[in-house]
Amino acid sequence: MSEYKSSFVDVEQHGLKKHDLKVSTVVFMIFCLVAAGCYGIEEMIPSAGPGLTIILLLVLPFVWGLPFGLVASELGSVRPQEGGYYKWVQEAFGEFWGFQAGWWRTISIYIDNASYVILAGGYAATAWGLSRPVEFALKVLMILIFTYINIRGIHDVGTVSTILSILVIVAFGMVAVCGFLNWGEGTDISFRITPEKATGLSDWFFYIAGGLSVGMWMYSGYESMSTIAGEIKNPQVIPKGTLITIPLIMAVYVLPTVAGLGSLGQWTNWASEGGVGYANVVETFWGQGFAVFFVVVAILAQCSIYNTYIASGSRGFFSLADDYLAPKLLVKCDKKHGVPYIAVLSVGIANLLMCMLPFGLVIILDVFLLAASYILVFLSAMVLRRKIPDDEYQFKIPGGYGFLCVLCIVPICVAVFSFFINGSDYLIGGMVGILTGPLLYFLWKRRYGGLKKKDARRFPVNPKTGLAVGDLRRLSFLLLLLTAIGAAAMIFLPYYEVGWTAADYYNGMFANRFAASDAAQLAGGQAIFHVTYSILRILTLVCGALTAICAFMAPRLENRRTERLL
Repeated sequence: MSEYKSSFVDVEQHGLKKHDLKVSTVVFMIFCLVAAGCYGIEEMIPSAGPGLTIILLLVLPFVWGLPFGLVASELGSVRPQEGGYYKWVQEAFGEFWGFQAGWWRTISIYIDNASYVILAGGYAATAWGLSRPVEFALKVLMILIFTYINIRGIHDVGTVSTILSILVIVAFGMVAVCGFLNWGEGTDISFRITPEKATGLSDWFFYIAGGLSVGMWMYSGYESMSTIAGEIKNPQVIPKGTLITIPLIMAVYVLPTVAGLGSLGQWTNWASEGGVGYANVVETFWGQGFAVFFVVVAILAQCSIYNTYIASGSRGFFSLADDYLAPKLLVKCDKKHGVPYIAVLSVGIANLLMCMLPFGLVIILDVFLLAASYILVFLSAMVLRRKIPDDEYQFKIPGGYGFLCVLCIVPICVAVFSFFINGSDYLIGGMVGILTGPLLYFLWKRRYGGLKKKDARRFPVNPKTGLAVGDLRRLSFLLLLLTAIGAAAMIFLPYYEVGWTAADYYNGMFANRFAASDAAQLAGGQAIFHVTYSILRILTLVCGALTAICAFMAPRLENRRTERLL
């Protein structure tokens, strides 16, 4: 047994209630956490082209979604505990890296949640011509309703998820049937694999980047159910539900998208707000009544995802606080429902602040942090397979340790690839987001004490730094990785971003600030790149300098004798 089992969350100590959930309920909850329909794929189609979008939807499950689903099932079977992925990384690599994974993914979930509110408001505003104030009021109402449902407990969350998931599956099944029955009826199918402007390698990277971030986001979330495992009487229903959900989600994504593009076409006009979408498929061929039903389901689908992610995200901070690595008020539970209501309310407040941001910008902020935390989970799976005895596993990925390594290394490469091909603006936002992890760890570890408060002998603190023994070297290594990423980007991005226009940055946020002519858009893009590249250079130099400082100070401040006891 690993020493980190002593840091498991005692759910009864904090008043968390355990619930008896069926496998079917878990399937629908995971479906909501990962998908709840194709909403968001509309942003991939004009960015990557119709053919490349289909290819990404077919390939990403095998190089991103399926590997993580299997890893989450294996680790969830052997370590079904409150905190899930945060605890897995903590057991594999220690307190410092566990905090990074928990913080990065929890923050990405908070950002994620805002995206679902944005999508729901956008669908309603587009369908019914709502004004901005009315759209905002609808978003606020959505946040309030589902925050209340989550305060009532995960049993109610599961019930709502089941009802909404069935509606979503019916709605997209309807789109698929309608599209295939009317295949080729559209006046502008444009169903081809290669986007017409993709002529060189950098162009291909650009178009892949246009779909990769959204695609990775669409196939992410399989681990999120793990954070509430401590509240489920039989947590082994989670890996069982995960394995069922993986092919279901792939079918819900691919079939309606192929059917919609093959019947309606107009791929350049697809968008989640103000453009062509899945509702238009049934509206065009079956009439307005079907379209109204679909839009209602679209809004409910975003509500279902939002509903389940409040539960997942709030438990991330709950687990950090239980380990004395976040404010202790986050572990306070409602006595009647046994829910960490302060953590739940923090999700709602954060979403109120972010819900008016553009959808594309929210995804850019999210995916970098999500990918970084996933890398740590994949690495943890390989480490824990060696550390945990075989007889403790309820489910193991077949194929042996070598196959597990391949299964983990491939999506790690996809994640690293995604860091670079989304542009300098994306990279800067991601690097800043990553840096918040060590900064908050330094502040909260010193203030709240960390795992030392649970077991001072197993988790000693260096009195000179107030951090765990060895943390300076771990911090130096993280900063070194960021320095290497920044340095590699400084070589690659000037070549890659040649020809980018103002519309290519920050999801087109600056497009309207420059004249509509191609020359003005190109000049605007070059001006933005000069600014972002300068910021990237400064950020890389700062990370390099901090790496050198930490590496220099570590041998002088670390207590080697104490560290050997670990």
